[in-house]
Amino acid sequence: METQNLPAIRALRPAWNKGRIVGQKRPLKPKHVWAIRVRLGLAENHRDLALFNLAIDSKLRGCDLV
Repeated sequence: METQNLPAIRALRPAWNKGRIVGQKRPLKPKHVWAIRVRLGLAENHRDLALFNLAIDSKLRGCDLV
């Protein structure tokens, strides 16, 4: 039984992360944290403000909280 020579499989589109910086994100600066807190407070979005405060104070990620 003969095996056929199949062409090599090539990706037709470039990789999703080509030319992008991947990896861990930089931490938020204190002025950014307070800006987010103020905006959530002004919007009276109590649920998101509570989750954000809990995440910042406990150093957990959003997916860990939810």
